[in-house]
Amino acid sequence: MLQQTNIYIDGAWRRPSGDAVTEVVNPATEQVIATVPAGTSEDVDAAVAAARAAFTTWSRTSAAERGSYLGKLHQGLAVRAEEIARTVTSEMGTPLQISLAAQAGLPIAVAESYVRLLESYEFEERIGNSLVVKEPIGVVAAITPWNYPLHQVIAKVAAALAAGCTVVLKPSEVTPLNAYLLAEVVDAIGLPKGVFNLVPGTGQGVGEALVAHPDVDMVSFTGSTRAGKRIGELAAAGVKRVALELGGKSANVILPDADLEAAVNKGIANVLFNSGQTCTAWTRMLVHTDSYERAVELARKAAENVVVGDPADDRTQVGPVASAAQRDRVREYIAGGLSQGARLVTGGAEPPAELPVGYYVRPTVFADVTEDMTIAKEEIFGPVIVLMSYTDEEDALRIANNTVYGLSGAVFSGSEEHAVAFARRMDTGMVDVNGGALNPIAPFGGYKQSGNGRELGVYGLEEFLQPKSLQF
Repeated sequence: MLQQTNIYIDGAWRRPSGDAVTEVVNPATEQVIATVPAGTSEDVDAAVAAARAAFTTWSRTSAAERGSYLGKLHQGLAVRAEEIARTVTSEMGTPLQISLAAQAGLPIAVAESYVRLLESYEFEERIGNSLVVKEPIGVVAAITPWNYPLHQVIAKVAAALAAGCTVVLKPSEVTPLNAYLLAEVVDAIGLPKGVFNLVPGTGQGVGEALVAHPDVDMVSFTGSTRAGKRIGELAAAGVKRVALELGGKSANVILPDADLEAAVNKGIANVLFNSGQTCTAWTRMLVHTDSYERAVELARKAAENVVVGDPADDRTQVGPVASAAQRDRVREYIAGGLSQGARLVTGGAEPPAELPVGYYVRPTVFADVTEDMTIAKEEIFGPVIVLMSYTDEEDALRIANNTVYGLSGAVFSGSEEHAVAFARRMDTGMVDVNGGALNPIAPFGGYKQSGNGRELGVYGLEEFLQPKSLQF
């Protein structure tokens, strides 16, 4: 078993102030595979002080200097790609082949994107009689989730460093091991001390201390809407900038002129990717009444054809969910759907008989789901999809927008023009048209209770900048 005993502050590995540890559990085996320190408010104080001291110099470096360090960071991550993938698979259960592409490949690509962006981004511009300079906001608290752990870390850390900010990172206590790999890379490339600091721990013990700390200028958080509201409350006392990427309940609208089979199959694959633990997953599938029963049958077949099993097996497409708590939460939603009258098409709350060990949830499809049902309104964050019928396109749009969330969505149509016209009317920050893929340099973020601010690309960089105008 791996035992991490140190935290990373001011360019060095040091002992934490307390003795408490957090156990890391492999969700496929239910075995403890590692322990890491559970940081304290004293550790937060030390990390923030280091970041504050480092900011004076780091904020004045040139874009080329910062780009050089980020280039070394990118190379260091790329060399360790397989190790990153295997680490994330062991701590959260993503099938290894998916981990190689998404859990390792995506953060490596995002790191490189900020190297390229710094080669061309203009930190100054003339507007009339003013020179507008874009300056780093200061010390950033980055608080990240467990579902795409290193990607969410890099999306914040790389952008903040590119902007000239310094960072204190608190990774999810469920998946902290990948953050240690990042800290090792940071240490190896010689990033100036204090620019990046790692303090693992719980939300109450470390997260809240970071958010409320008077020397933290900005909080960048990805996680649940409930936790995001709490962060907003704490940060408001210091009038801090807050960027929140929160929950979603995205609608996949299959228009009558779409290729139904292709759209349903892509929709099921989207929801089951990463065991349904994706904030942008299209968890509500909306189908016209004329095609509804055919779509239900297609969804059943697609879900039942998915291979669920050991994430280390190359054949596995869906692994366990990340923790026992998450497994229990998803199963409670499934049971609730049944009690509220939804039709269970396949799956269910019972554990897979062939997988007695591990936090597995069967891919589950519900039909005849109405807008008032809990499974149609709340984010389940598991391999569960609900099918809903609509009578015409206006009805589909109304159902799609009838949610407190607005993170993502999808539209399928035989006409791209038709799909885009519909997508423009969806109240959501992102829409995938006919199965369009994630673009790591396009803005990522949502409307309504899905949060505020954006990550990735130019928009992600500018979250960490503040404009100053000099008049002549």
